[in-house]
Amino acid sequence: MSIFAAFDRKQTITLAVAAIATMAAGFLDLTHGNEVLAFVIAAVALAALAATVGEATEHLGGHLSAGATGVLQSAIGNLPELFVSIFALRAGLVTVVQSSIVGSVLTNSLLVLGLAFVLGSRRHGVLKFDSIPPRMIATLTMLAVSALVIPTLAFELHLPAGGHEDKLGIFTAIILLIVFVASVPSIVRGGPEAVPAEAHAKERTWPLALTIGVLVVAGIGAAFVSEWFVSALEPTMEALNISEAFAGLVIVAIAGNAVENVVGVQLALRNKADLAVSVVLNSSLQVLLVLTPVLVLLSWFVAGSVFTLVMPPLLVVALFLGALLGAVIVFDGHADGVEGVALIGLYAIIAAAFWWG
Repeated sequence: MSIFAAFDRKQTITLAVAAIATMAAGFLDLTHGNEVLAFVIAAVALAALAATVGEATEHLGGHLSAGATGVLQSAIGNLPELFVSIFALRAGLVTVVQSSIVGSVLTNSLLVLGLAFVLGSRRHGVLKFDSIPPRMIATLTMLAVSALVIPTLAFELHLPAGGHEDKLGIFTAIILLIVFVASVPSIVRGGPEAVPAEAHAKERTWPLALTIGVLVVAGIGAAFVSEWFVSALEPTMEALNISEAFAGLVIVAIAGNAVENVVGVQLALRNKADLAVSVVLNSSLQVLLVLTPVLVLLSWFVAGSVFTLVMPPLLVVALFLGALLGAVIVFDGHADGVEGVALIGLYAIIAAAFWWG
């Protein structure tokens, strides 16, 4: 039987888009074709590969428990974003990396969650969900946001710790990873930090060998596409007069996150608000609690620039406001279209503020 028989129609389309866009991006990079076109094609390839990595990770989890799947998603679900960040640091695009991390969180917790509330409530009225898991996720998110706020304040206020941002960044990154490791047993047991098991349920799980093969190929592809994506990013920003901050906050963040998090909107449309909120908020938490500290530590070895947790103040304020509004909205276990519009509105205001840099 053909291996393609294991894929449903949606998966086949995603894989085809990923393969075609990856080959086209490689060709444009090799032939030094139009930079803007190369950037757009690479962005499409990156989004499709990110979706493929997420899909393969869930199918790999199908051979394990739902809790183990959550850990796997935290560990390898952000590979495309990690590759993009490393290549961007090697190219000296520190602002792009900083804004893409914040943008990934805001895309999930404001734009995607807002769309889920707007579209879901339009079809089903007020959405109701268990508020305990979102509250726990919001608590950990505020901790991770504080890990960016404190080093930034220390630097901007010229405090003694501000002169040691490299060491403070390493220490803070280690603390965040310890918090993540401490949360792993709860995730495996299906505690408040975990995505509900139903979110990982698959009608048909891929064979283990096929799953690992897809994950390896998609991971390798993401590494190559990330380099092509970053190499086309600078000339594209110049051609379109886009600032580094806006490119990272909106374009890079959406390219790496939006496709895989469409599932949050789909779950809300099916009136599964518990799953929708957990999936979307956990995606934001993974970026802050796993991707960011790993990037800080790896930057000392594989990147051209050391990545600290000191960020432009407006980025940190935007992240704090996004986390705060999200926590307030999910606290009572109810959400409607107005609250969804509020989330999207804050995202739009923040994106507009960074248009000029």
